[in-house]
Parts: sequence; structure tokens; C-alpha cells
Amino acid sequence: MTASGETGSMSTGTVTITNPTGLHARPMTRFVRLAKTFEAAIRLKVGERSEWVDAKSPVKVSRLKAKNGETLFFEADGPDSGAAVDALVDFVARNFDETHGG
Repeated sequence: MTASGETGSMSTGTVTITNPTGLHARPMTRFVRLAKTFEAAIRLKVGERSEWVDAKSPVKVSRLKAKNGETLFFEADGPDSGAAVDALVDFVARNFDETHGG
């Protein structure tokens, strides 16, 4: 997990997915819901293999098919961009608040 970097109103961050099932349907819905709580425009991509997508779009986020071990990159622009990136990076780092048997 990398803390966000801020330049003006632009913030960036990265985090590696550690959830065994990746960013699947249930956490993707919670991820998008969280992203939508921020005014900033938020973009997301998976490693170097994907294009930037709108983190507030469930269809676009689900198309990323982000898997365990892959790195998510975030960019946000707006008045609450730093808080948005920090919250989303933290959410991913917490395994999308899911628990797995153990």
C-alpha cells in the first residue's frame, strides 16, 4: 500500500490486491459505492495492462477483472482527491472488508 501523492488537486496511489478472489462482484459494488461518496473524479487501472477507467462506474470497474496479487493504480482530481485515494487504497488493503475462513 502506498500513501497518496498530491499535486495541486491531483492525488495518486497504488495498492496490491491481497484478497484471494480479487476484486469480484460483491467488493466491487462496495468499492464503487465508496468512490461515489467523493466529489473528486477518480480513475483506476490494473497494472500496466489496462486503460484508466472511471472508478465510479460498476460496469467499467468490473471489466478490469482485477485478480489477487495485481496492483491497482489510482488517480483522483478534485477538492477531496487525497481523501478519496486514501480511502480507496485503505479499502483494498483491508481485503475489501471481507473475511475468509481460517
